[in-house]
Amino acid sequence: MARIKIDIPVKSIAEIRLPVRITDINYGNHLGNDALVSILHEARVHWLAQLGYTELNVENTGLIMSDLGIEYRNESFYGDQLTITIAIGDISSVSFELYYHVTNQHNKEIAKAKTGMVCYDYERKKVAPVPSKFLAIIQQ
Repeated sequence: MARIKIDIPVKSIAEIRLPVRITDINYGNHLGNDALVSILHEARVHWLAQLGYTELNVENTGLIMSDLGIEYRNESFYGDQLTITIAIGDISSVSFELYYHVTNQHNKEIAKAKTGMVCYDYERKKVAPVPSKFLAIIQQ
């Protein structure tokens, strides 16, 4: 069976710390896959907030996640303190890739993930160009 293999870019742009909450734990008594997706989302929202943006307003343009890939590496448990390191991948005229490297407080690798993010004009219901000011930030 072919497995997803995610190579995290070397240069990171943000580091977000989030706890594993009791509501993140599944019947196997570890971090659930659905909860990990929510943690990645939370980390992305924190990163955007650090830049003064939201997912609905990046220089008057919204963001939509177009794809998601996750490579699960190890279990994580209630009370773990996760560090989510975010990096930028490929950038096009209307989209960009975000990579997430998730480790716990013991520096144990929990997961690697990638999301494709598309810029979107919600009023016009159309894909939009990556705003130039934001593009300059993510190209650094």
